Amino acid sequence: MNFMTIMLQAAPAAAPGAAPAGSMWSSILMIVMLFVVMYFFMIRPQRKQQKELDNFRNGLAKGQKVVTAGGIYGTVKEIHDRDILMEVDGNVTLRVDKTAIMRDPRA
Repeated sequence: MNFMTIMLQAAPAAAPGAAPAGSMWSSILMIVMLFVVMYFFMIRPQRKQQKELDNFRNGLAKGQKVVTAGGIYGTVKEIHDRDILMEVDGNVTLRVDKTAIMRDPRA
């Protein structure tokens, strides 16, 4: 016996042209539930975290201590539209893009 014969024998006998009644709706329900679970466990928390990070970047103030994505600790010296001037040590200042600012080191 080959695989196809076994599968045909195992399949339940149905009337010709009749589709299983609950099969289509249960499949659709399972797909919808999968998307709902993905939204609540993956997409929603990521959006919330991104919103908090954007609020932090927009609320930067002069003299605030920050950390860059590269791990450089410093203090905000000047704030511009797209970048900031960050004092690292003594008279050393770096111009850093706002998107590279990750968090407050105290948090």
